[in-house]
Parts: sequence; C-alpha cells; structure tokens
Amino acid sequence: MRTVLMTIIFAITSSYGTFAQHKGNYEHISRQNVLHSGNANLYNPTVQQQINQTLNPSNTVFIDVKALQNVEATTYTAIFNISQIGHTADSTNLLVSQRIDKVKARLKTIGIMAEDIAIDVISFVPNYEIEVQKKLFSKTYTEVPNGFELQQNLHIQFTKTNQFEMILTACAQSEIYNLVKVDYFIDNIAEVYKNLQTKLLNVIEDKKAYYKLLGFDLELYNVAVADDQYCYFPKDFYQSYQAFNSISFEAINKKKGVTSAKKQTSYYYQPLSYENYDLVINPSILEPVVQIGMNIRLQYTPKPKESKPESITKTEIKHKYYVVSPNGTLDIKQLETDH
Repeated sequence: MRTVLMTIIFAITSSYGTFAQHKGNYEHISRQNVLHSGNANLYNPTVQQQINQTLNPSNTVFIDVKALQNVEATTYTAIFNISQIGHTADSTNLLVSQRIDKVKARLKTIGIMAEDIAIDVISFVPNYEIEVQKKLFSKTYTEVPNGFELQQNLHIQFTKTNQFEMILTACAQSEIYNLVKVDYFIDNIAEVYKNLQTKLLNVIEDKKAYYKLLGFDLELYNVAVADDQYCYFPKDFYQSYQAFNSISFEAINKKKGVTSAKKQTSYYYQPLSYENYDLVINPSILEPVVQIGMNIRLQYTPKPKESKPESITKTEIKHKYYVVSPNGTLDIKQLETDH
C-alpha cells in the first residue's frame, strides 16, 4: 500500500511540476506588481461572466472592427550615458574622446560606421573645493576648482537586433555601462495605416453581408461613424515582477534559522493582447515590435418612415337659380359662386 501511495504522490508531483515548467514564473510572482491580461483560465469568474452574458436585442446595428499589425522596427537607436571627471577641462575631454574612439573602432568591425554614431553633450561643469587660508587673526575660505565633470550621451544607430549584444560588449570594454534606453523607428508607417484600412474595409463588408443574411437591409438605415488609430512602442509595455520564492535552502541544510533571500526584480515584455481584435497582421512575434492599430465603429439606425400626405376631397356644388317673371315665364340660370 505504501508503494502505491508513493507512486500516486509522485505522479501528482510530476504532473504539477510539468505544468509549472510550462507556465514559467509568471504565475508565481508578487501579484501587486503585475497587471494581469491575456488568455485567462476557464475558471476565472470574469471570463465566465463574459461567456454567459445576456444579449439584448435592438433595432440599432453596431459594426465594431479592430485591427492590429505588429511591425518590426526599421532602425534602432541605443543611448548610453558617459560620465568622466578630470583635473583639467582638456584632460577630461581627452579621456572621453579616447573611450568613444575605442567604441567606434570596435563597432566598425560589425558594420556600424562613424555616421551611425552621434554625441550629445549633457553638461560640462567644474567641481569646487574649499581652500582655507590661515592668517594671524582670521581664516579665509575660498572656493577653488579642483576638477571637471563631463557628461555625454552616446547615440548608436543599428538595423539588426543581433548587433545590440555586440554594442553592449564594445561599450563595456570602454567602461560605458549606463544604458539609458533603446528607441524603435519605422519608415513606412503611412503604408501600415493604409494596409490596415484596406483590411478593415474587407472585414466590414463581410459583416454587412452577414447582417443582410439575417434580414437587415442596411441601405434602409442611417449610418454614423467613428474611427481611431494608434501606435505603441515596446518601451510602453515592459512590466516588472519579483520572484515569489524567497527561502534559503542553504540555511535548511545547515539546520539554522531560515534566512529570507532578497527578491530580484525582473522585467518582461507584455504586448497588447489579441483577444479583442478582429484582425491581427503578423501575430507571431519573437522580439519586441511596434504595434499599430486602428478601430472603426459604425452605428446603423433605422430611417424614419416617410409619412404620406392625406388626400383632401373637395366638393364643388353648382347652384341653379329659377327666376319667375311677373308674366309667369320661368327662366333657369346658373350663377358662378366662390366657396
């Protein structure tokens, strides 16, 4: 019996372990640091409510279409901050120039030329110290420069993501470690919006045909329209979380008190979820991308029925008058009267 019980426990543990490996650390994190989104489990009450929601029929027809396109950047720009101090202005500037020249020489070997590198001077200020001059009956405190601090931003443009690792290595070898950010750029954003418009029009025509099959002739409806477009870059969609597990196994093995380990803050890329979109172009992505979207909402309301004017029947009566003369003669006359 014990062997069977252990086998069952092992099977349950193995099954859970496989499931946890598949899901990763995303579910085992500090919930207060993460905004949950994306595909939810079936037992999620919010999802169940959406599935079982009651539909309310209406004679107003709404056509909502949403499209999203994932676009790889045409070029990237990495920005590094450089800080250098020196005894004189010339020596400080020379030290920075030497570090940047070494970076340029290393990047040239991977196809990043000097014209792909720009320098943005942030500040160049002297540092002061207090010099004390002692006299017979007094002391004089004077501020004198003892060095200079130069801060620059190094902008490096590249076209392939696999170049970024070599850029980091080249900068680290010149003691440049402070990566400020990486910007994404695309050249053909107008073409992307035009492509989305074409795709959305096709989806709208399909939905109009669907409503026609249901018996709604949308030609008999008045239409109102609203649209929107947007563009999001990867920097807007990085979220942070902390590892849930903080037990020190070393303390357990040594049979000492449990020591809480420091939770490391990690970051991950969480793009827009596809669940609310009718159309997604390039849905499968391997690396962070620029997400461009467009929404169109059409509202169809029945046209008011035209009221037919009521027909007015006009009755015209022609009067006849009989005139009797004194001698007894009868004369019949018809007089025109306006009524």
